[in-house]
Amino acid sequence: MHSDISIAVIGLGYVGLPLSLAFAKKYPVKGYDINEKRIRDLENGHDSTNQVSGKALQDSHIYFTSDINTIADCNVYIITVPTPVDHSKKPDLAPLLQASQQVGNVLKKGDVVIYESTVYPGCTEEDCIPVLEEASGLSYNHDFFCGYSPERISPGDELHTLESIVKITSGSTPETAAFVDELYASIITAGTYKAPSIKVAEAAKAIENAQRDVNISFVNELSLICDKIGIDTTDVIEAAATKWNFLKFKPGLVGGHCIGVDPYYLAHKAESLGYHPEVILSGRRVNDYISTFIVNKVVKLMIEKGSNIKQSGVLVLGITFKENCPDIRNSKVVDIYRELQQFGMMVDVYDPCADKSEVQQQYNIDLIDDIYAHNYHAVILAVAHKEFLAIDFARLKQAGAIIYDTKSVIDRRWVDARL
Repeated sequence: MHSDISIAVIGLGYVGLPLSLAFAKKYPVKGYDINEKRIRDLENGHDSTNQVSGKALQDSHIYFTSDINTIADCNVYIITVPTPVDHSKKPDLAPLLQASQQVGNVLKKGDVVIYESTVYPGCTEEDCIPVLEEASGLSYNHDFFCGYSPERISPGDELHTLESIVKITSGSTPETAAFVDELYASIITAGTYKAPSIKVAEAAKAIENAQRDVNISFVNELSLICDKIGIDTTDVIEAAATKWNFLKFKPGLVGGHCIGVDPYYLAHKAESLGYHPEVILSGRRVNDYISTFIVNKVVKLMIEKGSNIKQSGVLVLGITFKENCPDIRNSKVVDIYRELQQFGMMVDVYDPCADKSEVQQQYNIDLIDDIYAHNYHAVILAVAHKEFLAIDFARLKQAGAIIYDTKSVIDRRWVDARL
């Protein structure tokens, strides 16, 4: 392995950028991204993901580039590109395979390629490495080596940062595994855990989020039952949480780039081996149904109040997949928006955290600036941004709106129903 380490990080999003800055404190780092605007913004000290401050960018000595040839002198390549699912909920490996192709074009003897993107067990060795070999003309585990160290970054979480979360590492040979582990140990204050193989590390990441997905699906199903009984789900959870070993998960929309996606990767691998995963996919079905349940509940409340559903005005608060974060990837709020429109309603969306142009480009939704400009028949709080706590819900209520709180954060005096 190399004694003089020079790192290239491929993909400068929520994972790649913080990783680049952490490594840049100890090693020469080049950050590569195919998005030229993203590169220009970072060069100017602006991070649209709000993960990194302008000062941190300016103080770092990272070389940002969209020219793959400028990273050819590096000897460690870390790939952190997205791994989404397609419209059929099947793994979409296009960004990962494209990044592998690009790295393969500049790969040299002795180089190490480390993958951080979340995948199904076996993907690195069965899908990515053949692309590296073909593009480079080099032989795996003879000319170049690979590692896998799954990302564990939570966008918008200021407490659980890259350095404070234990990092799983692995390598294609014992020597590579030791090198990868020592490399990450040099920046991760919480320590590392060296998995016995790349497949084990891949599987560990996949089940982390699948487990959370299943746990959330349980409380989401509980909320469906509580609604029929006529009791408040949060009240039930608070009471149950008085027992020391109760897991206090909360109901809600499950989107984003991890929890709402990774279970499909695990299910895909299982099905390719002839096993249909019942628990994982049933959890996904429940969580995917929640947006429909919310819309149906709001419509029922409006009908009870005498509202004419068609052409009614509805305000949706939040479009990002989680609170206090600009990330709109795989946002399930979009499902709420589209279902409301299918009822013939006029739907406005307000989100001070999201980038307007990005929302328009990705979802064809125009965010509004003023929530008090119109009187609404219904208001749905979909995301618990801290800015929303300052909203005058009494005013919205007095103007005739029914209020549905999916996050149980609004003063209950003004709420008609909660998830």
